[in-house]
Amino acid sequence: MTRQLPTDSVILIAPKEVGRLTSLSRTQIDRYRTDGRFPLPVMLGSKRMAFVKSEVIGWIEDRIANHRKPS
Repeated sequence: MTRQLPTDSVILIAPKEVGRLTSLSRTQIDRYRTDGRFPLPVMLGSKRMAFVKSEVIGWIEDRIANHRKPS
């Protein structure tokens, strides 16, 4: 049986990787999550979480698209 690698839509990434991708601190990411302005994490345990990579990438793309809109 051959295993396939998951697509980007199901890849989970650690908060540290989210910070690297977004250039946001862990504290800022937590504030955005609390305010409902950032994708919710997947809880992997009582203290361990990860984010769906495609959701984080979508959030970044939305920020870029909104930045480029004429005022």
